[in-house]
Amino acid sequence: MKPLSFLFVFALVLAFLEAKKPNVLFILIDDMGAHDLSNEGSEFYESPNVDRIASEGMKFTRGYATCQVCSPSRASILTGKYPTNHGITTWIGDAAGEAWAKRGRHDSHFPPEYERNLRASEITLAEAMKDAGYKTFFAGKWHLGSEGSWPTDHGFEINRGGWDVGSPRGGFFSPWQNPNLESGPAGESLTLRLGQETADFIEKHKDQPFLAYLSFYTVHGPIQTTQALWNKYRDKAEKAGLSKERFLFDRRLNVRQVQDCPIYAGMIELMDDAIGTVLHKLDELGLEENTIICFTSDNGGVSSGDAYATSNLPLRGGKGRQWEGGIREPFYLKAPGITQPGSTCATPVSGIDWYPTLLDLCGIESPSEQAVDGVSLVPLLKSKKIEDRPLYWHYPHYGNQGGEPSSMIMEGDWKLIHYHEDARNELYDLSSDPGEQSDLLAKESKRARKMTRKLDAWLKETKATFPTKNPDFDSQKRADRWNDLRTNRKERLEKQHSGFVQPDYQPNQDWWGSSAAD
Repeated sequence: MKPLSFLFVFALVLAFLEAKKPNVLFILIDDMGAHDLSNEGSEFYESPNVDRIASEGMKFTRGYATCQVCSPSRASILTGKYPTNHGITTWIGDAAGEAWAKRGRHDSHFPPEYERNLRASEITLAEAMKDAGYKTFFAGKWHLGSEGSWPTDHGFEINRGGWDVGSPRGGFFSPWQNPNLESGPAGESLTLRLGQETADFIEKHKDQPFLAYLSFYTVHGPIQTTQALWNKYRDKAEKAGLSKERFLFDRRLNVRQVQDCPIYAGMIELMDDAIGTVLHKLDELGLEENTIICFTSDNGGVSSGDAYATSNLPLRGGKGRQWEGGIREPFYLKAPGITQPGSTCATPVSGIDWYPTLLDLCGIESPSEQAVDGVSLVPLLKSKKIEDRPLYWHYPHYGNQGGEPSSMIMEGDWKLIHYHEDARNELYDLSSDPGEQSDLLAKESKRARKMTRKLDAWLKETKATFPTKNPDFDSQKRADRWNDLRTNRKERLEKQHSGFVQPDYQPNQDWWGSSAAD
């Protein structure tokens, strides 16, 4: 064979091998609760395209975020590390130390400082895949640092809309006030635009392996939708008779008990439509059978605080809180040729597992310099088992949604919560009590002590930081605040949210309120 012919054949072989690498579409939703999808049991929200992902791949029924708020969980997905190890233990921009007390919360402790940028030393999922020959693309919410720590500083070659903030400064309809995404025509949906940007990227790079990371700002506040979708879901709520008492007080804040917000439902439908645009593009280009699709959220649905948008029942609590409603997520993975359509897995899995799992599926060796906490879930995808392990959480902060400084350990069905304000513990058996209503600490004291020792050892090993006492703490002021929330605030919430389903509802301009776009 002539040298030139040999080189030509060799190049063809390399091109063939390159083409066989699976693509990855990673879809990350902001603030989506475990039951905010029709395939997860919601009778109010509609999500046919997301349901398709779940039905064509494996649904992990106990999938967890690594934190009850956004930035820590997002960093964990990209690094494979727990928040204690990557250092971002709360949402970036949150107040720490004495600055927290200036917010009028009257809490007993000051939350600790934390990393405010994703460390440059982290070898992210995008960097590992880029080094392996993948074209890397990011669209949507970043919230992992200021300029110098944006997506293009962490392995993504293309960035459409990712920057400092955790919510769209200009709202969900153009103009968006986003330095990394040019505004479209007035009133254009940000959610649909991000879906289209992702579809356009896939079409342009269809002939090379890619990582398309679609990170929606939806369904974070401000909750906004179109007039048409508000009408649709207002009528649906009225016909279903869902409008009733919506809130109950749970420890520190009122918690939404029913899914009937037409504005939030409209947001979910727009998100689902955007995902449909991307799935259709994969089908159109014949890439479906060579594309791994992942779908998850960064924390639980907002049932208390902020927009009080959804209910996570039967799970307790929501975003910002230490119970299952704050950390359990939709967690779907479709790997053609590996996952069985419609399969489910009840093994507890975590956001730290995405990194090693995707590298394993793509045949990429995990960087030796990146010490990940997660494990590959490929055995589970093949209906095999992984080694039993505890899962951990550490959130030494106060959530805007009622969360308390706490640490947690989960072993199988057992979950222990340790509270840092007063050193008390709670123990729940999730197999019989997924709503965490029956504290079994006294009945299972031996188990609790054993789990506490493991949790303490992990916190020490990871050099976890802790809240410190507030010397000016006034327990009466805190009690007065909680009483106001339980009475006056609840009355205002009931009035506001009942208004969302009234025929004469008019949107307002309050940033944490809601509005409809023509």
